[in-house]
Amino acid sequence: MAHRKGQPLPQRSLRADMKAGLCYKWSSSTRHATLIGGICLSLMGCQSTAALSASEPANLIDFSVSDPALTQAQSKAFQHTLQRNQAAYQQLFDQSAFPDSDTQAKNKLISALRQHLATEHVAVAKARYHLTPFIAEGSIDAGADSLFNTVLDIIDYQNSHAEDEAYSEEEEVTGDDVYYDEETNAYYYIDDAGEVTVIEEAAAAVAADSDEEGYDSDADDGAADYADHEEGSFLTRNNPKRMLATYEEMQAAKQDNAKSEAGIGGMGSLTALLSMSKKTPEQVATANAYQYQYLTLNSVSQYKPAERRYNSVYSYDYAAPTVSGTIQLPFAIDFNNSRVSVDPSALMPLMALVDPENTPLPDQMISKTVDLGLPASITSQIPPAIIYDASIAAMQDSIAELDPELFSLIDIQNDDFAKQIGAAQGIKVYFGSKQSGELIGKIFKHISTALERYVDAHPEAYPDNHGLKNAIKKVQLYNKGYQSGDIGSLLQLIEAVVPISFNQANYYYLDQAGHLLGKQQRINLGSELIGMQSAMLNQIRYDHNSFSQHALTPLLEQSFGSKAPKSIDGNAWLQQIKLSKQKQSLAQAAREEYFYIDATCVTQYEGTDDDDYHEDEAHNDCRKDSYDEDSYGPQ
Repeated sequence: MAHRKGQPLPQRSLRADMKAGLCYKWSSSTRHATLIGGICLSLMGCQSTAALSASEPANLIDFSVSDPALTQAQSKAFQHTLQRNQAAYQQLFDQSAFPDSDTQAKNKLISALRQHLATEHVAVAKARYHLTPFIAEGSIDAGADSLFNTVLDIIDYQNSHAEDEAYSEEEEVTGDDVYYDEETNAYYYIDDAGEVTVIEEAAAAVAADSDEEGYDSDADDGAADYADHEEGSFLTRNNPKRMLATYEEMQAAKQDNAKSEAGIGGMGSLTALLSMSKKTPEQVATANAYQYQYLTLNSVSQYKPAERRYNSVYSYDYAAPTVSGTIQLPFAIDFNNSRVSVDPSALMPLMALVDPENTPLPDQMISKTVDLGLPASITSQIPPAIIYDASIAAMQDSIAELDPELFSLIDIQNDDFAKQIGAAQGIKVYFGSKQSGELIGKIFKHISTALERYVDAHPEAYPDNHGLKNAIKKVQLYNKGYQSGDIGSLLQLIEAVVPISFNQANYYYLDQAGHLLGKQQRINLGSELIGMQSAMLNQIRYDHNSFSQHALTPLLEQSFGSKAPKSIDGNAWLQQIKLSKQKQSLAQAAREEYFYIDATCVTQYEGTDDDDYHEDEAHNDCRKDSYDEDSYGPQ
């Protein structure tokens, strides 16, 4: 409708324009709100998309139409849509049929570990240590104490000041200005202004009345002390409000001490001890510069699963510009024969200090190693080989039960260690305190279950009243009362309360075929109480070239190789030392008995009159008792 200039606007047109304007403003506000809401949902990871509506069945069955052909076609389309949505749902959550990247990494690692532990292999390991401050420089937490340390400081501060106040009150009461008046049987206190105050007249009167009546006032004193203790109990003195006030007072005292250069004055004994145990950043840097950068732990090892045997040589090496030293320890364990072989050379100096008589010299030893076997009382209960098989299987099965989120494929293009060993792929497994505790709990349960199956499979060796069988059943009963994750939660709680920080990251390197080539292990252990964190990096190579070229390999062959001399029987050696000790104890007891008999004879001779005692008969009796062959003959 045309509108001429100078004419009033029609009411309908005006209302329409106002409505259009309001609708535009509302639409604009709605668009802005929708845009902002979409941005917020996107940032929170909850973005709304059209995928949800697309997943709904598009071809619904129209029951208002009575066309059989159309209804059948719609039914087929509906079933096809449901099957497609079900397959998509299964693909999202069925990790066995549709594994994601974490599950694929877990499956690869488990397969590599099972193949690695089932085949004979060699290993070369090298470990280094490094210290860092517990709180990094420039961190927002720099200069702040842990909650555990703060609570200890508050309690220690309260206790120390409570003792100071009690001591001050005692000084006021029992000082030089306190006098006793015998006439009134009371104590007087004269302050600096010359005023006299009676402080124990009532107490003396009560004590006098109690004494007259024969009443013991200790009970009243004990009740009063108990009431005072209840009034100042731990919960009363350490409620949150009181602790916050004490914290403010303690911080103010620390600032005053810092300004007056009073050191640790005003601190409690526990606070002072903790402050002295903390390492400063300068101390940490000094330890790295003068100790840990020159320290290396090296080892070579052979693993023979068919023989259930593990041979190794460990070396503690320190090489600095001015001093160097090494301690090498060959060590082997044989589960089939229940024996441990070790080179005692590194322990001989310590043994010589403790028991020099039974410590052989190096040229007196016919072999470099000593075999120590488990006693028959232990091996007769259950063979160590069974425990070995149960432990190996438990470790593999426990890792297989861990969450896939702990496993992840990593990019090794810039990894120098991966390049050195020729790895094609890498897998990272992270273990914090919770994951470590959970793994320990699973391994323990798997081992106890395997031992229970073995015992039940051999009823002739383990009847119903057998002690080991009853013990395993009791352990299995206890295992039903907790889950493996509870062990992890307990370690996590300990880590939070102590406080201590523990975690490790394991990097496994595989070749193109999925075989294990090497491993890097980073273990971090630290605490705010000592102000530092220790990091250990252990690099392990599973290749024969590194093993054959290593400096410790000849010592391994000399100790446990096919041409190595037969080991010394450590059990017989220890038994010989035990018999020697027994003979020495018997000889010592005999000498003490001789001394006792001789002293008795002398005393008896000196205290007897000549008329009533014949010296020759007494002397013969003492000699007879002194050489009683039945008591001190050959044993």
